[in-house]
Order: sequence, then C-alpha cells, then structure tokens
Amino acid sequence: MIVTPMWWLSSDLHEASPSRMILRQVLRYAAVAPIVLGATGVAEVFYRITGSDRLSGIFLAGVLLAAFLLGSGPAYLAAGAAFVVYFFWVDPRFQFTFGSPEDFNVLMVFLAVSVLTGLLTGRVRDDAIRAQARQRVSATLFAASREFSASSEEGFIRERLAHHLALGARGEAVVADEGELCGAQVDDPALRRALLDLASHADATARTTSLDGWRLRPLRAGGLSFGAVAWRPTAGELGEDELVLLEILADTGAAALERARLAAAKSEAEARARAEDLRNALLSSISHDLRTPLAAILASATSLQEFGGAFDGETRADLLATIREEAERLDDVVANLLNMSRLEAGALNLRPAPFNVPEVVRRTLDRRVLATGRVVSTVVDPRTPEAMGDPVLFEQALGNVIDNALRYSPRGSPVDVAIKPEGVNVVVEVRDRGSGVAPADAERIFEKFYRASTATPVPGTGLGLAITRGLLEAMGGAVRVYNRADGPGLAARLRLKQAQP
Repeated sequence: MIVTPMWWLSSDLHEASPSRMILRQVLRYAAVAPIVLGATGVAEVFYRITGSDRLSGIFLAGVLLAAFLLGSGPAYLAAGAAFVVYFFWVDPRFQFTFGSPEDFNVLMVFLAVSVLTGLLTGRVRDDAIRAQARQRVSATLFAASREFSASSEEGFIRERLAHHLALGARGEAVVADEGELCGAQVDDPALRRALLDLASHADATARTTSLDGWRLRPLRAGGLSFGAVAWRPTAGELGEDELVLLEILADTGAAALERARLAAAKSEAEARARAEDLRNALLSSISHDLRTPLAAILASATSLQEFGGAFDGETRADLLATIREEAERLDDVVANLLNMSRLEAGALNLRPAPFNVPEVVRRTLDRRVLATGRVVSTVVDPRTPEAMGDPVLFEQALGNVIDNALRYSPRGSPVDVAIKPEGVNVVVEVRDRGSGVAPADAERIFEKFYRASTATPVPGTGLGLAITRGLLEAMGGAVRVYNRADGPGLAARLRLKQAQP
C-alpha cells in the first residue's frame, strides 16, 4: 500500500471557520450598544417625567438583559458602558464632576453591582446553554446506542451514525468506509479525498482534526479501523461538552461496527460448524442406509452366483426378490438425496399436470407395502377429483410418509390411508398406531436429519419428511402432522390443489 502524506493531520491547522467565529464574537459585543442605548432612552424619559436622577436601576436592568442574552463578556462591556453613561446622566449632567460624595458612592456601588450582576447572570446563562447542549447530545448518544445495539448490519450502523452525528453537531455529518461515503453530500474534492484516505489507513490514530469547517476523525475500535467520520455544525459553534460527546458518539459507532463484524464472523463460523455437522450426519446416516441394501444385494447375488445350482426354485426366487427389494430401497435413498439437493439448489424439475390421486396412492402402496406383508387399509371418497401436481414427485413424497408410518408402527398394527376432497384441495391422510410425537417436535421433524425425541430407534436418514414438505410446497401444496385424537399414533395430512376442470 502506498502511504501518501496526510497534510490535513498537521498540528498547525487553524480551527474551523475562524472568520465566522470572529464575526460571531463581534456581533455579540456590538449587540451591547442597542441595549445600553435603549436603557439610556428609558432613563431619559424617566428623568424628564420625574426629574429624579436616580437611574441606576434602569441601567442595571440593561446590564442584566445583556448578560442574559449575550453572556458574561458582553455583560462586562455593558456594565462599563452603562457606568459611563450613568456618570454623565446624573447631576451635574454631562460634566466630569460629582455633585456630592453621595453621588460618587452611588456610582461606585452601581459599577460594582452591575459587574457582579453581569458576571453571575452571564455564568448562569452560559451554564444553562452548556447543560442544554449536553442534554441534547446525551439524548442523541442514548438513541444512537439503542439503535446500534439492535442491529448487527454494518450498513445500517453507518447510516444511523451519520444521522446521529448530524443531530449532535446541529449540522451535517458523513461516515466514510473504504471507497464509500454515507450521510451528507460531500462536494469538496479535498474533503472527500481526506476522508477516504483517512478511512483506508488502518494505522491512523484516533485523533480529531479540522478541515474547512469539518472535524475529521478515524473510526477505530479493538485495534482495527472501521473507516472515518466527519461533522460540521451549521447552526452555531459547538461547546467543549458537545465536542466531547460527539467524540464519544464516534467511538460508540466504532464499537458497534466492531460488534457487527464480530457477530458476522461468529455467524459464519456457526454456519460452517452447522454445515460440518450436517455433512457428518449425512455421511453417518447415508453410509448405513446405503451399505445395508448393498450388503443384502451383494450377499444374495453372491449366493446365486456360487450356489445357484444347489438352491431350489423357491430359494432362488426369494434371493431375487431380496435383490429387487433392496435395490428399490437403495433407489429411494438416492432419489431422496437427489431431490434434497435439487430443492436446496432451486433446480427441482416439476412437470405439473392433473393426475388421479387414488391411482398414485395405489401404485405407491403396491411398491412399498405388498412385499412387507403389512396391512394398509385405504378409504377413498368417490367424489375425489384430480389434483394438480407432478405425480412422480407426489409418489416420492407420499412414499416417504408411508415408510415412516410403517417404520414407527408396531409390527402387525395396520396403517390407514384416507383420500378425500376438502374445499379446493385434495387431502391424503396417513395414520399409524405408533407413539406419536411431542407437540414441540410437530414442526421440527420436518427439519433435515432431525429425529423426534419419542422416535423408536430405527435406522433412517431423517430426510424423508423434510423432502416431503419441500416437494409438496414446490407443487403448491402442504403437509403437517398431529397426534391422533382417537388413540395412540400419528396422522400426516398431505394436501394438493384440485385440478381445474
């Protein structure tokens, strides 16, 4: 990285807008003149009406007004001006003499009282202004901290940091990351270059500098650089307390950005850990579900090859049936894996068309149930219309549900299948007589590799129901499970839209 000299960081830079600061001070002190002149006019009217030259209270009121409106410094000037005017306004008027020692005492007391009054009133005013500024910036800091803590997104934090810095500075603010600016529009090329260079220098110290009315500061936390910020007041100069709180606000923003980046790194690490866990679970489950049928196929084929001549016809037929059943089982496992991969990649090849649901149910039962010798009762509502979907994928989804019902039901207990219309849908309900699921698991059993806590310890990948839900949702349908109300067991309801006539 090429390090260019950052001339705006030099210590001999002048403060922001010195001409404007001088002008503001001149106007503050110049405003004393109309106040003192106003008090003089009121005193003259009072003198002409009453003939009394005891006018100190009127001039003192002018000093108080100057202190209240303009602060301590202008109050001192007002006290001095009021003393001079009052000196020439008492008898003998417009002469540099005292009428009596009492007049001298009155004038000296007036001078002391006006100076002290101006001092105290000005300090009270200045303290009140500083307290208001602290309260305003503290409220901004609190609101910013609350927003920062509610988000872990860096772009949002930078945007809100620019917003709150602008509020705290009573002007505009900008937050710079490498190559990007967020907040106020920056038209000055020098300022833009300064901000981007400051944001790109990770070794920049957390030091605030000034440039053309802007105050620039790098964002650093935990030894890392998160960019830079700049702010510029447009509604009056900022007090020291306001500047300190703005610095704290910038540090708070940097800490929030650090937390967001750490949260992102943590999420990424957790995602990698979950992916690794899923991979291990998949390998563990698939290795069992693949090796079991492969072992049966290999054993049956080897027996036929080596001893086929010694077996009778019934034994050979049984070995061939075993090869076929285990090959179909292996095909189902591979189909589930392929479908899950396609679902996750969004590449599932759907061929939606009207199809006869009872026919697909019968074909699924013939393939998965007949060879097992299990009892499955089927009830079909004769009013059932055709459903809209992909019959091949629906058979795959239904087969997973039936396999689960057979796997988790006690041997010898029947499985019930009902097919009926329901509103604009066609519903296939599969009910077993197993142990059911806990209410907390009713949704989680549709997650990949999840096995219900009440599930019988039988082999399986934990992918079947996850694939069933994915396939049905891809076809515009749905599936849900619930415990049977008429006895032990679980019911699964598969729903598809009716085909339009």
